[in-house]
Amino acid sequence: MDLRGVRERWVRTGGVELCVAESGDPSRPTIVLVHGYPDSKEVWSQVAERLAEQWHVVFYDVRGHGRSTAPRPLRGGFTLEKLTDDFLAVVDAVSPDRPVHVVGHDWGSVQSWEFATVERTKGRIASFTSMSGPSLDHFGHWIKQRMAHPSPRRVGQLLGQGAKSWYVYALHTPALPEMAWRGVLGRQWPRILRRMEKVPADGYPTASLPRDAAHGAWLYRDNIRSRLRRPRPDAYAHVPVQLITPTGDAFLSPSLHDELDSWVPRLRRRALPAKHWVPRTRPDQLSAWISEFADGVESGAPDGTVTASVSGAAAPSAHGERFGGQLVLVTGAASGIGRATALAFAVSGARVVAVDLDAEGAARTAEEARLIGAPGAWGEVVDVGDELAMEKLAEKVASEHGVVDVLVNNAGIGLSGSFLDTTSEDWRRVLDANLWGVIHGCRIFGGQMAERGQGGHIVNVASAAAHQPSRVLSAYSTSKAAVLMLSECLRAELAERSIGVSALCPGFIDTGITGTAHFAGVDEPEEERLRKRTARLYSLRNYPAEKVAQAILDAVVHNRAVVPVTPEAHGLRWLSRVSPSARRGVARLRPPL
Repeated sequence: MDLRGVRERWVRTGGVELCVAESGDPSRPTIVLVHGYPDSKEVWSQVAERLAEQWHVVFYDVRGHGRSTAPRPLRGGFTLEKLTDDFLAVVDAVSPDRPVHVVGHDWGSVQSWEFATVERTKGRIASFTSMSGPSLDHFGHWIKQRMAHPSPRRVGQLLGQGAKSWYVYALHTPALPEMAWRGVLGRQWPRILRRMEKVPADGYPTASLPRDAAHGAWLYRDNIRSRLRRPRPDAYAHVPVQLITPTGDAFLSPSLHDELDSWVPRLRRRALPAKHWVPRTRPDQLSAWISEFADGVESGAPDGTVTASVSGAAAPSAHGERFGGQLVLVTGAASGIGRATALAFAVSGARVVAVDLDAEGAARTAEEARLIGAPGAWGEVVDVGDELAMEKLAEKVASEHGVVDVLVNNAGIGLSGSFLDTTSEDWRRVLDANLWGVIHGCRIFGGQMAERGQGGHIVNVASAAAHQPSRVLSAYSTSKAAVLMLSECLRAELAERSIGVSALCPGFIDTGITGTAHFAGVDEPEEERLRKRTARLYSLRNYPAEKVAQAILDAVVHNRAVVPVTPEAHGLRWLSRVSPSARRGVARLRPPL
């Protein structure tokens, strides 16, 4: 564990000795980190290091794990009641006069739900952040409700979670789990974590893993069956709760928390595109969210919310706070699809960098994003086709705000006209904006994501024209088809780095692109007439940019590969697959301009 200024002490409770680590200034508010199975307190080392700059951080080995001693006998020594005794003993030792902020992962979250809902801990806990570990009482009621009132959806949820819980059944078998952990499973576990969870090979897990895992099997045996059969009817949280859901968690279904609002009066939901072991794979994001939530509670916000939204500023996002705290960079954000996308991410809780050549437009979008709830929003001016300018932008964003979590390459320009009328300069302009801007964004910001090693997502806005050739869109369609193919290639390459890549193909959208499009081979009066005519047709189509923005958020949430948005985009993609000859016939048609 590479943590500077870590102090250790021993706390005796209930026949065991707990190894408790502390870092940061003890005079500051305390955050207590509780680890899960089959971990020890070192799972939190990277999170603790970041939090210690602002907080008094405490993380301890649960009984029978790490350097803490195990109860004798093991059976009956790991009940939630005894784990609560341990927690209270630790809190009394490290923060006797002030309530603490509790953070739990996996079984650390399971037991922390007990802490946050029992009467005897009232006044000792200020807030609770939960990840990848439900309350067993809430889980028990969740099962009973679905069995008492079955429906196809509810039965599917039961079967789905039942399949994800396969390891729970295995841990209830006598002796076999202990033999496996002390044998081949214990030796292979670090490799499994690296391969399946992308956990860095940085000295974790520790050498105590086989012993920890063997002892920890009793967490399941002592609690699961009894609590699921007889869940407490009064398991209401008496503190603000922040729920962080890793969307790629292989062990827990998000539907487990469908009714959580009825148990938690002050609940904040967040989701993270990551797998189960987020304390090791996303310590930067976790520490930011934990700190922000605790800050909000310390400042008196009832639900830990620091940034308030302005009523009526924007429609609620279908994704809630799905992107809470994540850093999203959108190019072409001054207007149209880019602006709508930046604001949609802002409503979903993201920090937003709005990039555009239009300085006033980018600043205006950033200001609107802040007004509707973004924790932070900044406008930046850059020509996406300028490689050096893009590299400087990436350096600035990384140094001031961190590595981008979601990149939306949206900036582009329109160009229409016959191939023979399209000049070399026309080709250069459209390829610089529509293709090279995407290439620079993917290479530079995608490279930062890959180097960070914690995943991310790239959305490249192509076009329905990527599927459909046209006699008057040779340059534009070529640029967008190249963006589509680039996206498919990058998706294959970056998947092993947990970076998703989506190509969006919108269709005819009512945006300002038609007002600035260039029409090759005509004089200025005719070009202006064509712009107005095209803008009129697009406005009659009346498909708003906000719907495209929601499709972009949905593509990131579900890691979609190619996303046609409008009906015509779906139709053209279908036509390109089933009837290439018909598509060529459509390409010969003259637009009604």
